[in-house]
Amino acid sequence: MAGRIEDYALIGDMQTAALVCRDGTVDWLCLPRFDSHAIFAGLLGTEEHGFWRLGPAHAADAEPPRATRRGYRGDSLILESEWDTPRGTVRVTDFMPPRDGAPQLIRIVEGVSGRVPMRSALRMRFSYGRVVPWVHKHEGRTVAVAGPDSVWFDTSVQTYGKSLTTYSDFTVAPGERIAFTISWEPSHKQPPPLPEPEQSLEATEDFWREWVEHCTYHGPYREAVIRSLITLKALTYAPTGGIVAAPTTSLPEDIGGVRNWDYRYTWLRDAAITLSSLLRTGYREEARAWREWLLRAVAGDPENLQIMYGIAGERELGEAELDWLPGYANSAPVRVGNGAAHQLQLDVYGEVTEALHLAHMTGLARNDYASLLQLKLIRYLEKHWQEPDEGIWEVRGPRRHFVHSKVMAWVAVDRTIKLIESGDADGPLEEWKQLRDDIHRDVCEKGYDKERNTFTQSYGSKELDASLLLIPQMGFLPPDDKRVIGTIEAIQRELSTSDGFILRYPTEGQHEGVDGLPGDEGAFLACSFWMADDLAMIGRVDEARKLFEKLLALRNDLGLLAEEWDPRLKRQVGNFPQAFSHVPLIDTALRLTASGAYGG
Repeated sequence: MAGRIEDYALIGDMQTAALVCRDGTVDWLCLPRFDSHAIFAGLLGTEEHGFWRLGPAHAADAEPPRATRRGYRGDSLILESEWDTPRGTVRVTDFMPPRDGAPQLIRIVEGVSGRVPMRSALRMRFSYGRVVPWVHKHEGRTVAVAGPDSVWFDTSVQTYGKSLTTYSDFTVAPGERIAFTISWEPSHKQPPPLPEPEQSLEATEDFWREWVEHCTYHGPYREAVIRSLITLKALTYAPTGGIVAAPTTSLPEDIGGVRNWDYRYTWLRDAAITLSSLLRTGYREEARAWREWLLRAVAGDPENLQIMYGIAGERELGEAELDWLPGYANSAPVRVGNGAAHQLQLDVYGEVTEALHLAHMTGLARNDYASLLQLKLIRYLEKHWQEPDEGIWEVRGPRRHFVHSKVMAWVAVDRTIKLIESGDADGPLEEWKQLRDDIHRDVCEKGYDKERNTFTQSYGSKELDASLLLIPQMGFLPPDDKRVIGTIEAIQRELSTSDGFILRYPTEGQHEGVDGLPGDEGAFLACSFWMADDLAMIGRVDEARKLFEKLLALRNDLGLLAEEWDPRLKRQVGNFPQAFSHVPLIDTALRLTASGAYGG
């Protein structure tokens, strides 16, 4: 049985990532990329679907002991877990070195006091737990092979096989350090080099220390901001600059329900807002890499812009269900791929244009094709902005005229006008100023409910939507506009949970709602951060700070956030960790710091 979502820690090498539970079990790891098949899929099933547990030995009929304490080593992605046992104290250090060759997951056991009996139990299952590999010895090393994949297991202690699992039983004394490493290599190639765990640990610590030094934020929320930035960096696929929304698939938004999606891809929206946060905190190299990824992915075809791509720019992300996996907490189906890839979501044009605009404004070296792309996007919107779409939340119900989509179309035109006015692009300035005015007028006439003094989710609808909170943040209307204040207050009344967090939109329980799905979901954390931003913008800074600090308290002990918070179960839900939660955390911290709205 997998742990609670917040029981997991993230480690990674900027090409893939693993989730490590508090009891020392790696329950999720895809190799060699974020979107590859998992070799440990216990997170979405049972131990039969693959895991690697390393911790103090325990009775076969007892639960594995949970670490007494754990934390990241400084500002890094190196996880340290410690167990206090009747025999003494032991520490396990888990990390994945930034890749220079074969991907590796390294675990170092260190005796702190006493003599502690330990056990490693390694059960590799390829193809998301479906395939049992051939495990054998090769020149003293243990290797698991299935089809195109091989995983090499190296350690200095004795191993033995039992029940299709590789075990190591050993005792660790004070000051003693024992390393375990798995390395992936295509099965047709030569074995990967023998690992050098201690040198890799030192290099990994150096990498993160040097990367964090570039952060330009030094405000009161620095700890939370740094941890979020490290998490965003870990979700970046280093070879291409693509940024995954999360390193997992099918962690449920509604435990026991069907709202389970694969987030191991690059959403233009998520990547664009991630880029914005990185730029605001000093990380221009990541911004440049993402812009290059975008230009390659779109590849001169903006008329067929997708809302998401694979991490190398792949377009085909066909959705399938893995029926042999029961799902996290029996939340089925487990999905891989994502059928939303070919939806029409007009708001992404605005997010991409806003990101390119910010890159330009912060001095990122000019790229003529980026400017040309921006102009082509507006040409597309000229013809299509009046169409209904699936919107920011990727509804699987009928298309609608979502207000947020229209607002972001306005943003795309507005930022492109600014690019032309700066002299860095040529375009029909007066024609597009008229287009900007037309969109603005359309939204204010058709997307605003005068009786309730609030914008609505879509034209003609009475429903609210938390994406409307972005109206003042995008500059569509000023924060002191009565329509903006009315919308903020309406969302507080109608979309707040009992503990003050914000839902995306109303859901209908067992009946299909606007998103075309049955079931409910938790408070969407990004929306709650947006509310804190808006409250600060309209002068309610104490209220904004209190909400922000309540949101910080939802993070797990390592500072990580999933997509949503379930107010009934008081736990995190959805894919984990989620870029779309950590980005607005950074943005809200910057806004509150700039306003002086923090305690102490």
